[in-house]
Formats: sequence, structure tokens, C-alpha cells
Amino acid sequence: MTRRRLGTMEEYVIKSFYLQEEMPLKMFKPEHFSLDQMYNICIAHDGDHYFQLGRLATLSDEMHKENKIEQTVFVGIHFKTRKERRMKYHPDGVLNEAYTNFLVYEVVPFIDQIIPSVRTGQARTLMGDSLAGTLALMTAERFPNTFGRVIMQSPYVNKTVIGRLEHSTSLSQLDIYHTIGTAETAVEGSDGKIIEFVQPNRKINDIISKQCHNYYYEEIDGGDHTWRYWQDDLRKSLLKMFAKGTLRNR
Repeated sequence: MTRRRLGTMEEYVIKSFYLQEEMPLKMFKPEHFSLDQMYNICIAHDGDHYFQLGRLATLSDEMHKENKIEQTVFVGIHFKTRKERRMKYHPDGVLNEAYTNFLVYEVVPFIDQIIPSVRTGQARTLMGDSLAGTLALMTAERFPNTFGRVIMQSPYVNKTVIGRLEHSTSLSQLDIYHTIGTAETAVEGSDGKIIEFVQPNRKINDIISKQCHNYYYEEIDGGDHTWRYWQDDLRKSLLKMFAKGTLRNR
């Protein structure tokens, strides 16, 4: 029997000036959504994966019903092809700058028009796995007043990422949830190359932990680069990031 959804899924399209294309958004509002209430905003890249494989809407229903998290609206943005995903999400991707501008200057104002929120970085979270996690971190590091929170599961790390973080002056403004699986030692990247994820993630853990005061890092024993462990980890990340009393106004 199909479980009845408590919240409401709505779909929108943004005609992006920066990307010169129409970008679909899926927005999941919690049960009893009201324009008289303030909400956290969590934007998930690889959005369809988070809703389908991560069961994000189900987790939202459960956690809101049990009063475990602050009122949060989850927004999913998905990619069309793996090639396009790499061009937009990769820190050296040819469309990364345009995509970042799309997020900051088009997605956020669009959401602000229809969802009541505090409209500070601490009320907005970027979430993603692998390259999408890298995108979340790099965007928030650059625009901490717009996105103050990051959930990144197994982010891709290269010299560009390390260099940015080593010279960052904004990590102290962020709340970051960061996990990596110990079995992620030989992962096939979107370009077909085999990548070692564990040591680079340990490297940025060293960098972030020295500056970020609200930082959670965990190495998940046996975790591989798949939704087999990201799904369970997602539950934990939501409870840590959106637990009651965590909505702050910096």
C-alpha cells in the first residue's frame, strides 16, 4: 500500500539568464505549511536522487510529524546529463561560475518570493553528494551570507578546492556537516577516472576544523560512494543540522 504523503511536492521552472536555459525545481513543503510561519530552506543538488534514493520527502514527513526538526522546506535541483552535471558542479567546470550565479541571484530570490524565511545565511543550507557536495561547500564558502550551512556527503576534492579552503576567510561563518566512507579509495569519477576520496577529505577536514566552529566530521566505516550508506547518513545529517533550536540569526 502506498504511504500517504503528509507534505506537498510542488514543481517550478526558472528561466535562467546565467545558464540560458530553463531550470526545473522541486519543492517539498511540510504538512501545515503556512505563510505566517518562518522556514529553513535546504537546497539539494542531485535533487531527484535525494528525493528518490535518499527518501528525503519521507524523512521530512517523519521528522516534522515527530517535531524533531525546525520547520524546513526542501528544494531539489537535478541535472540533465552526467556531462552537464560535471560542467556545472565541478569546481573547474566551464559552467560552474554561471551555475553559482544561478543559485545566488536567481534561485534564492525566487524562493524568497514564495517561502517566508529569516533570509540570512543561517536559514539556508546547501546539500549534496560527491560533486554536488563540492558545489555546496564552494558556493557557501564564497557566499556565506547567502548560504550559511552545508551538508556534504563524500565531496570530491582537488587542488582547486584545497587552495580555496586554505585561503578562505569565511569558513568560521559556516555550519558544516561532512562525512566520507572509509571504503571510498577507488571511486570512478564522472570523467571515467578512478579517484581516491578518503585522503583528500581528511586533508580538507584538517583545514576546515581549524576555522569552522560548528563543524561535524565523520568517517563512516565501510561506507562506499553510493546511496547504500548516504541514505542512512542523510537521516543523521538532517537531525544534526535542523534539530529544534538550531535556527540562528547571525
